[in-house]
Amino acid sequence: MSQPLIQWYPGHIAKAEKALSEQLKRVDVVIEVRDARIPIASTHPKIATWTEGRSHLLVMNRLDMISGLHQKQLQRWFNQQEQEVFFTNAKDGDGIKQLLKAAQVAGIRVNERRHSRGMLPRPVRAAVIGFPNVGKSALINRLLNRRVAESSNRPGVTRQLRWIRISDAIELLDTPGNLPSLLGDQDAAVKLAICDDIGQAAYDNVLIAAAAVDKFKEIGVPLHIKYGISAKELSGMEYIEAVAKSDRYNGDFKRVADLILHDFRKGRLGAIALEYPFTEI
Repeated sequence: MSQPLIQWYPGHIAKAEKALSEQLKRVDVVIEVRDARIPIASTHPKIATWTEGRSHLLVMNRLDMISGLHQKQLQRWFNQQEQEVFFTNAKDGDGIKQLLKAAQVAGIRVNERRHSRGMLPRPVRAAVIGFPNVGKSALINRLLNRRVAESSNRPGVTRQLRWIRISDAIELLDTPGNLPSLLGDQDAAVKLAICDDIGQAAYDNVLIAAAAVDKFKEIGVPLHIKYGISAKELSGMEYIEAVAKSDRYNGDFKRVADLILHDFRKGRLGAIALEYPFTEI
């Protein structure tokens, strides 16, 4: 049996999940942050448990990395699932005001219920949850309108649970990237790796770049415009080899693999979504 492309080890994950579960007992609202390019792969398998009995604000971050048409199709699809969704670009602040307003409305509802039970009002408690590097810390910084959460394009920058006061009305629980302890879906894990939403220690860049090329071919990304070679008749690995053999790269497979992944992650190949839950693609 061949080794899976993505591997991580559950050593610290169970401990982190236990700490999160304890804190979630105090939470009124779960703000789930996903990567808009992979709206299904970037949801945690335990999210239904974590949102049970709480308001669930679903955020599709990296709005700038998908097309306007794809956003509209996703919006329609989630609405059909009876799930409200917010689209954000935490880097530039797009969509933050709408999300903050929704969190404030959730807080009003919480305190209406408390009042009906004869309890005093308090700030709404919201937890921000998502895979590493989907933009949670950048989102929190935008919600606070100041830098309090360390933000980076490296997965796993946030290391511990902590509460942050946004205002007299809202407190936020900033959580480390939430990885499932077991990998049940390699296809989803590969998409997370392509999008840089899990740590690079879990995979080999060359293998993931090859998988990315295969995915790009499937959805019609014109790689020849960027790299001068058509991928039409080649597998992902064959394509990396072909580009690496050109004079510019001197046979350096890893350099080409790193470049392809970097170009995709920086949007240099265009606005590309890897998942289309509303179609058969």
